[in-house]
Amino acid sequence: MKGALKPEAAAERIPDGASLLIGGFMGVGTPERMIDALVARQARDLTVIANDTANPGRGIGKLITAGAVRRVVTSHIGLNPETQAKMLTGEIVVELVPQGTLIERIRSGGAGLGGVLTPTGLGTEVEEGKRVIEVEGKRFLLELPITADFALIGAHQADYIGNLTYSLTAHNFNPIIALAGRVVIAEAEHYLPVGAIPPDAVKTPGVLVDHLLMRG
Repeated sequence: MKGALKPEAAAERIPDGASLLIGGFMGVGTPERMIDALVARQARDLTVIANDTANPGRGIGKLITAGAVRRVVTSHIGLNPETQAKMLTGEIVVELVPQGTLIERIRSGGAGLGGVLTPTGLGTEVEEGKRVIEVEGKRFLLELPITADFALIGAHQADYIGNLTYSLTAHNFNPIIALAGRVVIAEAEHYLPVGAIPPDAVKTPGVLVDHLLMRG
């Protein structure tokens, strides 16, 4: 199996202070075993870039509770009171980014582009400190691309060379963040022989995946 790692070995490869792109929408599509391994390793000072911080006791929320996170770049924290409390005390720095802008910044990072032009945020606090570019008489904010040291993926199926599929809403951020992590670690619910996944069902090709998390 491609770059197979046990969860604890994968967590050891992620140093304190690393930046992590993590898939999931309120925990759906989040690599739970990878999260648990980071908590068990007592990881610290992580930067987490994700749609949200889930709930206490679920997904990224476990990292928040464990004190593993120093900075979060996310679209909302409304359902995790622990993230809110730690932001107010200064324990965690939270950068809130509109959801569409966030995923497009990640997409542009993965594609090697120079950024995203968007009208979202003009005339609000989001505009502060950013370049405004005019195109054919219309004003846009230049939002810079996002990449990270690691991308942690939660997949439905993986074959032994790392081709991945996703189930329903777990599709969310996962295929995009797989483009923007310098090292991509994926865990799947089911592992299949090569050829068992139809080519047109593959959403993340194995060439993008560096390591697969072993079962159990």
